[in-house]
Order: sequence, then C-alpha cells, then structure tokens
Amino acid sequence: MSVRRLQQRVPTARALLVAVLRRHRLAFHKAGRDGSAKCDALSSGLDEDAVHGVLYRMDARDRPQLDVVEGLGCGYERKKVTLWVADEKELSAFTYCATHIDATLRPYPWYIEHVLRGAREHNLPDHYLAKIAAVPTLDDPDPQRHAMELDIYPSSIPLDHPE
Repeated sequence: MSVRRLQQRVPTARALLVAVLRRHRLAFHKAGRDGSAKCDALSSGLDEDAVHGVLYRMDARDRPQLDVVEGLGCGYERKKVTLWVADEKELSAFTYCATHIDATLRPYPWYIEHVLRGAREHNLPDHYLAKIAAVPTLDDPDPQRHAMELDIYPSSIPLDHPE
C-alpha cells in the first residue's frame, strides 16, 4: 500500500481510493523468495472478515513489470475481486493471491513497516493498523537488505514499528 514503495517499482502507479475486500482476511503466510512471509488477501468466506486497502491505477504497459516484482506465477496469481468503497459502491479490480503458502514463516520488520506506512498514508482504521503492527516478525539475517528496503523513506519520517 505504500505509495513510495509501489512507485519505486511501477512509477506510473497512482492511488485512487481506499477500498475494502469483504470476506477476506489479511494473512502473512505467502512464502517470499527471501525466506520470509509476505501478505495475502486470503478468502475466508466469513462476513466479519475484511481486508482494507488501496485501489491503484497504472499505465497498462507497466503491468508486466508489476507482475514480475509481485511474483506472478512464482508464488502469487492474479485474481479478479469486487471492492467496496465508503458509499457502498462496488468496483471491480485485480489483486495478487498467494499460491505458495507457509504459515510457519514470519515477515521481516521492514516488510511490516512498508505495510504499516501504506496503511497510515491512506488513513486506514486504527484497529486495522493495530492488527498489522501486532504481527510477529523475524529479524532479517541481512541487515543491508533491511537498510536498503527502508532507505526509500526520508529520514525525517520516523519508523514506527518496533523491531
């Protein structure tokens, strides 16, 4: 959800609006190439579950690049979903859904930081932010990767997730 992170990968990406994916829950169980967990909008079928997020628009020519960085065919598949916006309007979009799942993995703190920053940027609900911040993490064995991942944010913006 972090605008900075997505635009680093796909410069034409522009946030349009905040939306909700109903009957799904945010799960940190996708096996990442780096050995850590990444997040997934997991279909639960339960009415009380919802994933809060951001709908982005990008140039169609950039979609193959996004597919590569997101791991399409290598851990994620694209899925058409129906999103809900504040006025109960339905929108059609696509998201990436995990295919390589390992519930024993934990995300690295820098990954949670990307998710939290995006959630805060878009003013997602406090209870949702607290849920993300409470996700157990595992220290990245590569401190250079940790520094590089968070280097995209200006140093004047504090990192809020405890490590």
